[in-house]
Amino acid sequence: MNGGTLSNLIRSKTDIVDIIGERIPLVKRGKNFFGVCPFHDDTNPSMSVSREKQIFTCFTCHHTGNVFTFLMDYDKMSFNEALKYLGDRVGVDTKGVSVKTKDNKYSKFYEIYDFSVKYYQNNLLSSFGSKARSYLENRGIDKDTIKKFSIGLSLPNNNDLTELLVKKNYNVEDLNKIGLSNNNYDIYKDRIMFPLFDISGKVVGFSGRIYDSRDESKYINTKETPIFVKGEQLYNYHIAKEEVRNKKYLIIMEGFMDVIRASTIGLDNTIALMGTALTKEQMKLIKRLSNNIILCLDGDKPGQNASYKIGEEFLKEGIEVKVVSLPNNDDPDSFILKEGKDRFLSYIENAVNYNDFKINAMRENVNFNSDIEKANYINKVIEEISDIDDEIRIEIILKKLAKEFDLEYNTLGKRFQELKKKSDIQVKKEVKIEPTPTTRKNKYNQAIEQVIYFMLTNEWVISEVERERLLLPDETFRILVQEIIYYYKSYGSISIADFYTYMQEKKELLPKLNSILNGGYNEEVDKDTLFLYFGVIREYSKEKQIKRLQEKMASEVDPLEQARLADEIRKLRIGEV
Repeated sequence: MNGGTLSNLIRSKTDIVDIIGERIPLVKRGKNFFGVCPFHDDTNPSMSVSREKQIFTCFTCHHTGNVFTFLMDYDKMSFNEALKYLGDRVGVDTKGVSVKTKDNKYSKFYEIYDFSVKYYQNNLLSSFGSKARSYLENRGIDKDTIKKFSIGLSLPNNNDLTELLVKKNYNVEDLNKIGLSNNNYDIYKDRIMFPLFDISGKVVGFSGRIYDSRDESKYINTKETPIFVKGEQLYNYHIAKEEVRNKKYLIIMEGFMDVIRASTIGLDNTIALMGTALTKEQMKLIKRLSNNIILCLDGDKPGQNASYKIGEEFLKEGIEVKVVSLPNNDDPDSFILKEGKDRFLSYIENAVNYNDFKINAMRENVNFNSDIEKANYINKVIEEISDIDDEIRIEIILKKLAKEFDLEYNTLGKRFQELKKKSDIQVKKEVKIEPTPTTRKNKYNQAIEQVIYFMLTNEWVISEVERERLLLPDETFRILVQEIIYYYKSYGSISIADFYTYMQEKKELLPKLNSILNGGYNEEVDKDTLFLYFGVIREYSKEKQIKRLQEKMASEVDPLEQARLADEIRKLRIGEV
């Protein structure tokens, strides 16, 4: 990697805010944009992205870089892959950039599934698929939807797929391993086949559904395999991540049929958990998409319980979701079929905040004719709202309680303050804040880092530093200054983003450069201020020289040499050298 003109050209035509904003939600605050850092377990937006400097930096884990390093770290691209990817986006020719083919040990598994999808699709479109096509049509799944989600059909009572794949020189043990065969025979027979996609859009499994009245399991799903780990996948993620950027919110559903049905009414900003549990890996993926989330799980009791549990998980992450409670035990699939697009969208538009959903759920099975149960309910509600930060919402809820149960508002307010105080004390006891380890910088380090930052942001400073011929005892600082001077002389200008690309091969200098970029240093400088920093650096350098001479003098036995060293120290102190 180098700071050559091609990488500089591509970088100059690329906006880092656009690239990062396509991967994680960003919110503008002042000059910069902020988002949840994807490089550590972040709950609050601690990553800053500067459009002006074209760099990102996390104030918690101190991960720093430009658009190339972000793609390399986030999308696991090589530098050349990132260069070609960005070059294609901005219309710069990158034909001369070579990219090594990755040796993916699971590539043959993906090939097998790719072939299987096409095989099942052909079956559905053949004469054998007429009954299955009629079933899908009656279920409101048209040809466009079939094509969009690559829906297919496994044939009855045969072993065609396994035999075809073996003829194509795929190992039958691998077919058993990845869930297409069992004991060397096709697992799926006479079922409508719904491909299961990973987050990048590659097919990694199937869900096979019966479409007649056979007394068999409604669905057969692919077992967990080396390429299909259920807790690490979210159905439709590869499509939703594009759509969420446009609609600015994400809908979480329970099953893939809910997502497919939502797509038929124009909602593609949806994902499915493929169950009712939410794993840490899935939470990380969701946080990359949006902080504006609507839970629309099944309307039955298990679905409502799942909304409760998942809502709690989001609250722990500092994200307050909204919840849709569908009536009559419906799931999104059945509700849209029965009630239509407009009615479903009205439920989405009127989704309630999770705390309100939870408070409504608390009413179930409460005997309001019992003063004890009534009081317990009121106390639970007040305890629940003690975690809400919005004072207006709190007042609205307390006033509703006061009106409904004919109580004094002040009585409820007093109880709220008691529980709030108790809750705050408990949090202080439970939460142990681990301080972020930092290295203390002495006055000299701060001065030289500030001067280096000036060099990166004010090109005229580079000439002043070179003319000053500062003596820097720290070798890393010394080399970094030399690299900046060399870069400026080679390319005629300097920007932080381009210099960062140039520095990627110099791994030993990156920690120091990151420290400077994370240091919060000033950008504006005049000559008087610059020379004040030069003075601090010279003074420190002089002190280091004096200390070195004193140590040498202490071990010297020759009186004449001792006298010479003493005189040299004197001259340094009075500024004669």
